[in-house]
Amino acid sequence: MIATAAAAPQARPDDAASLTLTVEGMSCASCVGRVEKALRAGPGVTAASVNLATGRAEVRFDPAAGAIGGIVGAVERAGYTVPRAAADLSIHGMTCASCVGRIERALTAVPGVLSASVNLPRQAAHVETVAGGPDGDVLARAVRRAGYQAAVAADTPDRADRERAAREAEIRGLTRSALLAGALTLPVFVLEMGSHLIPALHVLVMETIGRQGNWLIQCVLTTVVLFSPGRTFFERGLPALVRRAPDMNALVALGTGAAWVYSVVATFAPDLLPAGTRNVYFEAAAVIVTLILLGRLLEAWAKGRTSQAIRRLMGLRAKTARVIRDGTERDLPIDRVRVGDRVRIRPGERVPVDGVVTDGRSYVDEAMITGEPVPVLKDTGTALVGGTVNKTGSVTVRATQVGAETVLAQIIRMVERAQAAKLPIQALVDRVTAVFVPIVMAVAVLTFGVWLLLGPQPALTVALVNAVAVLIIACPCAMGLATPTAIMVGTGRAAEIGVLFRKGEALQTLRDAAVVAFDKTGTLTRGRPALTDLIPAEGVEATDVLRLAAAVERQSEHPIAQAIVEAAAERGLPPAEAVDFEAEPGFGVTARVGGQTVAIGAGRLMARLGIDTAAFDDRAERLAAEAKSPLYVAVAGRLSALIAVADPVKPGAATAVRALHAAGVEVAMVTGDSRRTAQAIARQIGIDTVDAEVLPGGKVAAVKRLRGRDGRRVAFVGDGINDAPALAEADIGLAIGTGTDIAVDSADVVLVSGDLRGVVNAIAVSRATLRTVRQNLFWAFAYNASLIPVAAGVLYPAFGWSLSPMVAAAAMAASSVCVVTNALRLRGFAPPLPAVGEDADRVRSGPAAGDVTGPRAGAGVSGR
Repeated sequence: MIATAAAAPQARPDDAASLTLTVEGMSCASCVGRVEKALRAGPGVTAASVNLATGRAEVRFDPAAGAIGGIVGAVERAGYTVPRAAADLSIHGMTCASCVGRIERALTAVPGVLSASVNLPRQAAHVETVAGGPDGDVLARAVRRAGYQAAVAADTPDRADRERAAREAEIRGLTRSALLAGALTLPVFVLEMGSHLIPALHVLVMETIGRQGNWLIQCVLTTVVLFSPGRTFFERGLPALVRRAPDMNALVALGTGAAWVYSVVATFAPDLLPAGTRNVYFEAAAVIVTLILLGRLLEAWAKGRTSQAIRRLMGLRAKTARVIRDGTERDLPIDRVRVGDRVRIRPGERVPVDGVVTDGRSYVDEAMITGEPVPVLKDTGTALVGGTVNKTGSVTVRATQVGAETVLAQIIRMVERAQAAKLPIQALVDRVTAVFVPIVMAVAVLTFGVWLLLGPQPALTVALVNAVAVLIIACPCAMGLATPTAIMVGTGRAAEIGVLFRKGEALQTLRDAAVVAFDKTGTLTRGRPALTDLIPAEGVEATDVLRLAAAVERQSEHPIAQAIVEAAAERGLPPAEAVDFEAEPGFGVTARVGGQTVAIGAGRLMARLGIDTAAFDDRAERLAAEAKSPLYVAVAGRLSALIAVADPVKPGAATAVRALHAAGVEVAMVTGDSRRTAQAIARQIGIDTVDAEVLPGGKVAAVKRLRGRDGRRVAFVGDGINDAPALAEADIGLAIGTGTDIAVDSADVVLVSGDLRGVVNAIAVSRATLRTVRQNLFWAFAYNASLIPVAAGVLYPAFGWSLSPMVAAAAMAASSVCVVTNALRLRGFAPPLPAVGEDADRVRSGPAAGDVTGPRAGAGVSGR
């Protein structure tokens, strides 16, 4: 018996460390004992009591010692299932990696939250809770208590427009602030630095407005810069200091604030300062704010481009649909369309819902799903996917999936989940950023103290300048943006080439795949029989034989029969009428067509009819060795042709295998089909290892064998229900998007079109993304590790070099922009094997007695 647990946590008002879990599936006292034992083994659990009658468990735990995820994990390890729920939040006010860590800690502190992943570039959070746990409003309040703005992210048809408007408003605001700050900073910079660099300007200033007038003008202009366009640093940074959770805003506020306060004292109360230290640094404070605002503007513009792929996907959604109700047609907002509605789609319109064609005929551009540029014919009874484009005719569709249930909506959610995920490599970054800002502040204080005690005169001003430089040059932003920007661009580009990462960590794992194992039927092959060979006898026309054979096979339900009928239809052969049809299992079929007896079947059928097959026996054996099913066709008692039917290998399979070999990846096949058939396919496309005649459960063991003792990373590619266990067992499961829902749900990566070249492209985009992540992290850590000591003045004793706070501000602004710009290079990622749609097989015919073989061979189809 499989028990499931529906967990509904409720934090008691008087005890925030108590939870009530509803557990389903308990049937006896043994279940109660098992659940209690599992709960008590959970981290930090002090007591657990399970009531069989109510199906509830009362859990008390120490929040400082354990988390909800650990408690739920203990239940799952005991063999129970804890359903999960998810919520997405839109967050504003984050500026650096410290903000990310603070919000994640605030969210995970909410009772019932299993995990929280905050994405800095997208300004969003994805939160996983136990089912029945805290809703989006509760989570948003927790974020607001941490000092940030938050709201539940609603997935509505106008979401793309709202996000674009918010992004444009942010860029407009930053543009105004940067321009205003620049306009006010320029005269401050000219008055102060120009006087130092140009003697004539210094004389002019002294003779006209004097030193005090100069300082007063600088004071007024700098004050406006700091407390108008630059007030955001103080509004966010000072409260963060009060909460003892400083971030980058706090560093900027402290640095510029210290320079401004010191300069104000020097201007209005110079006697409070030691002799020789009465200098002003208004220009440093103003330039720092201006440069950082400029950097944030460039960063916002670049970050907007990182999510361009997801915006393009959202742009594919129609906003209205022409619905037929009560005999009348009317345009309705897409969120008012219901399942079962009849929707009219005119030429040139985007398909608004998933549905089935009930009337009309048209060609539809499905490139957004399959990558195939050639429009596909859609007739009555065929399915349409929302977001595709109706090209020629008008069709009526019955809606089967609407809103969040459409294929396009699921693809968007899949990409967003992957973009919100954290790679294992991010763990180191999180540990560093958790203490980064406090360490920088401590270094700044130490720098000030050392220079004040040991520095040259005027020691106070030298100490102040160096301390401010340390505060300003430190850049937690670059560390916070290094990984998520690369993930966003990489997963977005992957979606554009038909590769959907359902789990972000698969990006990192897939890069290290040493073995790729394929299922055969439906994965390496098309999963349906097709006519691959037609060899007519001397003096016989291939088209005549095919037309007669199709007439007979039209009466049969066998897959081989359907393959022959489809081949005749593809060649445009007119159907003929067959009478007196007879089928004999294991032998074949016979019927009369146009007064002639036509027999189709194995050699034993021909032998029974007294027809000599010696002319074709050698070729029949060769076809059988290629995993094809050879059949003889006799017309009017005379052998007329040899035909072969097989499950053809998908186009691009051999190319994909060669590319995997070139990338240093071993290729294996794990299939339940016969060893002879599997070996034939393996030889044809170059597969290294074959594990055949394997039951679904045996595929898990096969994956373990491929992993071996050295723990090689194994990727498994499959499409069917029987592949789901292997997809889950493999280090990375890749599901064919045209496969079953169970297979897709068990996979980490989905290949939308079913083209196996997508496996190669998935590995390539994974490696490119991780390469970019490593470059970004190296830059972010190297920048901070090298320039913070320089800003502190470690080079001054040996070389006399020190770093101006203005240069520090420019470097800090540039570091974030460099990280985001480097990630944007992934938008130009070119897949090594551009995938194409699966073009239809065509059977070629040739002269009499010639071997006319279709363009692809394939796996054998069992005889009748």
